[in-house]
Amino acid sequence: MKIDAFCHLLPRAYADRLFAIDDSPVARNIQKRVGGVPALVDMDVRFGFMDEFGSDYRQIINTAAPPLEDLGPVQRTTELARIANDGMAELVADHPDRFAGFCAAVSLDDIEAAIAEAERAFDELGAVGVQIYTHHHGGPMDQERFFPFYEAVAARGNKMIQVHPCRDSSWADYKTEERSKFEMWWTLGWEYDLAAFMSRLVFAGIFERLPDIKILMHHGGAMIPHFAGRVGPGWDQLGARTPENQREDITGYPLTKRPIEYFKNFYVDTAYFGAGDAMRTAIKFFGVDRTLFGSDTPFDPEKGPGYTRSTIANLEDMDILTDADRDAIYHGNVTQLLGL
Repeated sequence: MKIDAFCHLLPRAYADRLFAIDDSPVARNIQKRVGGVPALVDMDVRFGFMDEFGSDYRQIINTAAPPLEDLGPVQRTTELARIANDGMAELVADHPDRFAGFCAAVSLDDIEAAIAEAERAFDELGAVGVQIYTHHHGGPMDQERFFPFYEAVAARGNKMIQVHPCRDSSWADYKTEERSKFEMWWTLGWEYDLAAFMSRLVFAGIFERLPDIKILMHHGGAMIPHFAGRVGPGWDQLGARTPENQREDITGYPLTKRPIEYFKNFYVDTAYFGAGDAMRTAIKFFGVDRTLFGSDTPFDPEKGPGYTRSTIANLEDMDILTDADRDAIYHGNVTQLLGL
């Protein structure tokens, strides 16, 4: 059995509503970017490429970027969350042989409404988790106002938070420029976003305050495992070289362990787009028991099977894994994590 824990999809009703938005530059941008990926909406196309991986391959689905908060006023984005979640729940119910579950969409413009929608998705629709993004209107996700949402999900025990990056081309690569060039905001910027999200939550004490919270990071934890020397010995020296007039910059929640130890509390997927050496580094850093099979389908150049195929090939070729390790990554960990 293979359960692909990070797969993107647009339920038909949600896609129709998204493509009808004409007053949002973000909506117009995403319409261009996802319009040429039929497997996001057309289930016949999607099931066709899924067949390549056999009858024991299933997906956990979520809505494709952008964050709902970027699509207009709160009334609209709250409505979009309900439409998306109803649509994903219907797909899971209609095709249990294809979909193992879904992670709910929420709009964090209204925290109370987001909590209510997440709980509706959990209790009425059977969602296995909820998806959020690395920023909220460009602001950090360790702000105290988000903690009631984190607490609500953590209290549910077997529900996870999936985290997806969301930087766009307005995030310039250099201070002297106004826009990112060559889509560096995506290729490199998204990985920084994920690492920054993790770091800010660690120093906000997320795992001290909510030790049972389950957070799944996209792209194998991004930069963190590849910069373990800076995350480990580097951050062990935090404050040792900081000028007195910048002490506020390093003041966070009082931690009882080395910073690097908290990063290993995150769960990560295997969405490395075929970069097997990078995946190996992430698995060695986070451990087999914190690694979930996830491919980021259907955003590969083939618009469907490419990243799934290369991810499976990487896992099968990896000599540091036993057959039991592969079983854990393919399905055992996510089954235990979510009580599937």
